[in-house]
Amino acid sequence: MPDADTLRAREKLVLDHIHDEGRQDWDDVLATFPHPYYELVATMTVHDGEAAVRGYWDATRGAFPDQDHEIISLRHSADAVIVEFWLMGTHRGPLNGIPPTGGRFRVRMSAYFIFDEEENLVSERVYFDRLTMFTQLLGGLNLRNPRNWPWVIRALRGMAAMGANPDPRLLNTTPPEL
Repeated sequence: MPDADTLRAREKLVLDHIHDEGRQDWDDVLATFPHPYYELVATMTVHDGEAAVRGYWDATRGAFPDQDHEIISLRHSADAVIVEFWLMGTHRGPLNGIPPTGGRFRVRMSAYFIFDEEENLVSERVYFDRLTMFTQLLGGLNLRNPRNWPWVIRALRGMAAMGANPDPRLLNTTPPEL
């Protein structure tokens, strides 16, 4: 395990990263990485490089402009800071073909902020249950009303499209030597 000074430095960098994401100060968030790299395991997508990460932020903040988070816990491992948090937002714009509902969501998530040997942040790997989010967003719709059915069909298609083409970097893993 790294020494106490290294753990404190990692924790500060991660908390600054999270705080800057909440403020949507993308330049400051990008400054926490030598090379921006996000893995979203629930959708099996990777956002690699500044343009891809900014595109991810544009899409998600376009869909949830008030997106915010509330930290539940923070832990250290030999090569990562692990943060458990609530992610919240209001669905105001389209997301991957899912039309906006105006509904709110609150989903429990975890993110692994992974560091290399030189103590550079090399990846943010996020785990969450997209079905929980989707269920909350649909919760306000009257599914008995046939007028809502076309919306539900579009939303189901958008949901199915998420993860339909998994990034091989998330599939082709190497087992650890234990």
